Amino acid sequence: MISLSAYRQQWFGNIRGDLLAGIVVALALIPEAIAFSIIAGVDPKVGLYASFSIAVIIAFVGGRPGMISAATAATAVLMITLVKDHGLQYLLAATVLAGLLQIGAGLLKLGRFMRYVSRSVMTGFVNALAILIFMAQLPELDLGKPDVTWLTYALVAAGLAIIYLFPRITTAIPSPLVTIVLLTALVAATGWDVRTVGDMGALPDTLPVFLIPQIPLNFETLLIIFPYSMAVAIVGLLESLMTENIVDDLTDTRSDRNQECIGQGIANTATGFIGGMAGCAMIGQSMINVKSGGRGRLSTFTAGFALLIMVVGLGGLVGQIPMPALVAIMIMVSIGTFSWSSIKALRVHPRSSSIVMIATVVTVVYTHNLAIGVLVGVLLSGIFFAGKIAQLFRIRTDLSSDGRERTYVIEGQLFYGSTEAFANAFDFKEAVDRVVIDVSRAHIWDISSVQALDMAILKFRREGADVELIGMNKASETLVDKLAIHDKPGAMEKLMGH
Repeated sequence: MISLSAYRQQWFGNIRGDLLAGIVVALALIPEAIAFSIIAGVDPKVGLYASFSIAVIIAFVGGRPGMISAATAATAVLMITLVKDHGLQYLLAATVLAGLLQIGAGLLKLGRFMRYVSRSVMTGFVNALAILIFMAQLPELDLGKPDVTWLTYALVAAGLAIIYLFPRITTAIPSPLVTIVLLTALVAATGWDVRTVGDMGALPDTLPVFLIPQIPLNFETLLIIFPYSMAVAIVGLLESLMTENIVDDLTDTRSDRNQECIGQGIANTATGFIGGMAGCAMIGQSMINVKSGGRGRLSTFTAGFALLIMVVGLGGLVGQIPMPALVAIMIMVSIGTFSWSSIKALRVHPRSSSIVMIATVVTVVYTHNLAIGVLVGVLLSGIFFAGKIAQLFRIRTDLSSDGRERTYVIEGQLFYGSTEAFANAFDFKEAVDRVVIDVSRAHIWDISSVQALDMAILKFRREGADVELIGMNKASETLVDKLAIHDKPGAMEKLMGH
């Protein structure tokens, strides 16, 4: 539990840097929050309210000072089908439930399991997210639609040019914001007929108010929203905890993973009750914050609060932003999110790591579910790891000079992946009086290995040999004493019955 003085320091230890960084992040959040709303198929105000709410709340209850959380593409892409089939109210309910699931994960201290997500899975997760963000822009580039013309492509190209070339002039102003201002002014001046943010739905003109999602409170509703809520909760925590690791490394500080899970849950639950969509930590915006000098909770709070003030006060101007400007920004986000170095690394990384990364990407893109892709990646990582450990297992054997005693020396990890090699190493038909199984250089891990040990000892005894098991470490001895049956009455009968 953090002390009061440490918590106060996280708020007021870097006031000037946090305020300035928070304002820069707020400017950069506006176009992305609107774009993420459009990805999910809801009014821009849903994403804007969410970004305000999540950023402000996570500033108080999060576990990582200086990290920016708001509405994100990672959670937005998961809600597309729910909104299309059932509408906004179900999205709000799913957001509340996702938050409750995240709170539960934090209370159960599931944040520690992040250590089992390999770097290959993380890379695949990020690459798949980038691809999904790009795919979400394709409807805005479909020439088959009456309101999409070659002018749309020209404006998108102009937007990308500004985004990537303007930083060569100055980095004091975020290039996405410059893109919005210039393209909005150009379209307004020329009167070109292109889709605008105002065409996508209403923008907020008032502060958010408390509301309860208008849905039937029954089991059928739960069955509808639960899969989406579970996916959002898992993906949101994965991206938040990965971003937390990155910010930890950049700032050379440590943070509380389980508190971050709880904080993300509280923020999402509250956001669902003010008309906002689910969100999580943002890798890109967190990098902007840290590189702009933001280190404390005040920077996150400032980003959310300034965002709401700017949007409510400038809503009329925001509604005139042309959609091609947002498409250009999201393409930039997609390109920046994708780990291009991972493509080159395919030639030098171990084949198993590359397979895990590619499988994660393919699964996510095919299912449009980041949680399923991460699950597949983690399972493959576990299988490959078990295979590598099993290959390090070996057994040496020595026969005494008189030919009456055989010693088997076990080396490595004895677990379900190495039990077959363990069983095949013994010659049960050899006519010896005594067998010694030396496990002083091994570790016994699971019930499969204990059963294999039972089987070997009992088979030797069945052939008339005296068997001695030596060298067990404390942990292995505890497991064997608890699960083994070779010294229990009726063990031989059980073997014969088996």
